[in-house]
Amino acid sequence: MTIGLATGMGHIFFASLITVIVSLVIFIFSKIKLFDVDSNTKILKILVPENLDYTDMFDEIFNKYVKEYKLQLVKTMNMGSLFELHYVITLKSDINEKKFIDELRVRNGNLKIMLSHELDGSEM
Repeated sequence: MTIGLATGMGHIFFASLITVIVSLVIFIFSKIKLFDVDSNTKILKILVPENLDYTDMFDEIFNKYVKEYKLQLVKTMNMGSLFELHYVITLKSDINEKKFIDELRVRNGNLKIMLSHELDGSEM
């Protein structure tokens, strides 16, 4: 009986040790934020009329509010009368998103604008 008890205690000790090690690893990863996505990285979708040159029409606003931006997709809508622009942007810290969107609305003629958290490529 003493042999079975000692073996059982060894398993409990080993399981406890593994639990502590895994917990420490999870705690360390949560503190160094190794897998966190920048919360300022977002998807920006803007509708613009077909008669506007969208290539640089938002550059001034982006330079004011955005650290990085990249035009990912341009697609036509409404039988070609509108372009929908999809940007991946990283906002500067401590900016007012409402002012950013308001300035974009002035440029695109108050058409639809959507600002959302970054999505993976399959959801765009």
